[in-house]
Amino acid sequence: MAIPRPALKTARFALVLSRAKLRAEAGDAVGARDLFAAAVPLAARVFGDDDRQTLAIRHHLAYWTGKAGDAARARDEYAALLPIRDRVLGPEDPRTLAVRLELAYWTGKAGDPASARAQLEALLPVLDRVSGPEDPDALTARHGLAEFTGHTGDPAVARAQLEALLPVRENVSGPDHPDTLRARHGLAYWSGKAGDPASARAQLQALLPASERVLGAEHRETLATRHLLADLTEIAGDHARARDEFAAIVPVCERVFGPDARQTVAARSSLARLTSQDTTGI
Repeated sequence: MAIPRPALKTARFALVLSRAKLRAEAGDAVGARDLFAAAVPLAARVFGDDDRQTLAIRHHLAYWTGKAGDAARARDEYAALLPIRDRVLGPEDPRTLAVRLELAYWTGKAGDPASARAQLEALLPVLDRVSGPEDPDALTARHGLAEFTGHTGDPAVARAQLEALLPVRENVSGPDHPDTLRARHGLAYWSGKAGDPASARAQLQALLPASERVLGAEHRETLATRHLLADLTEIAGDHARARDEFAAIVPVCERVFGPDARQTVAARSSLARLTSQDTTGI
């Protein structure tokens, strides 16, 4: 007996969705994006355009589009999804607020930190009222607000915002949680940008062992901490040590990111500059 067409559609949708989730769990951003893109029209045909499951898959598609490196497309996907979430679920449903949070984040990552900052400033009071100031999304919004505040030219304000956030993050998530480590990295970064490189360097020296232990020595965020620490070591005038730190970082970046990646090129450029200074006696 032939399988009814609706059952075939449902089975195909379930298969594609299962594969998409497996790609996402494996950290394959491109594979997850492509499979969630294939799942969206299938979900729309099986459940309808406004069904919550269809909207959830669109959320996943937008997220993995950003993770795959296309921040502008992720922003546009979330911008298209938001009014539908608003209409179907209501403006203060946690899932609608989650879309607003992601829209702000990818707006900033797409090159508009001022707009991202404004969106987060408007979103935070709603998150505090609906979910509470210690809700994970509220803490993520506070971190994003600090980041984009810094990128709009207010590093001292960004530093102050992260100083306020860090003890709350440690209390809620624990001192070794990756989000806590990110807050510590951000605080060090904006401390340096606000004119206190010595404090920033000391913070990073304390952070690096925790990052290596919790995330791993070759994790992207650990490497970002090592790179920033090497930069600050150079600023502190210890060019020989900075050179040695970059010499150790370059092969790891080549292995993790690839030889032509932005992070690798930046580390290699710093190493070449410091090596040249040694050669010329500058």
